[in-house]
Amino acid sequence: MKSPGIRPRRRPMSEINVVPYIDVTLVLLIIFMVTAPLLQNGVDVNLPKARARTVAAEDTPPLVVTVAADGHYYLSLDQPRQPLEVRALLVKVQAVRHHKPQTKVLVAGDDKVPYGRVLQVMAALQRAGVEQVGLLTRPPGP
Repeated sequence: MKSPGIRPRRRPMSEINVVPYIDVTLVLLIIFMVTAPLLQNGVDVNLPKARARTVAAEDTPPLVVTVAADGHYYLSLDQPRQPLEVRALLVKVQAVRHHKPQTKVLVAGDDKVPYGRVLQVMAALQRAGVEQVGLLTRPPGP
């Protein structure tokens, strides 16, 4: 028989309660699922199709200069997207490359834009000190 004033000894629990960790993980997953589509915004451009090798992903995201179908220039940094004059575009590109010289510059020209407009922005970028400019394309397919 047990005496009324003595409690039984509790043994320490050797299990980890993972329920709170699962709850936090699920909340973070939902947050990322909701915000991920919001992070991808840009100017709608019908890129030309071409067979080209894929550029490897790097730590610093590239600057993307977009030449839209209406002939306006856009820069991937600007939120919300505002059309830019060539001079303003070059000033922003130079500022970014001054702080991060390894930043690559890519040009995305719409299918409908005359080739001369894309060449104009590429020549302006070269005059601004950008040695290498990449062109964005879509892989061929249906």
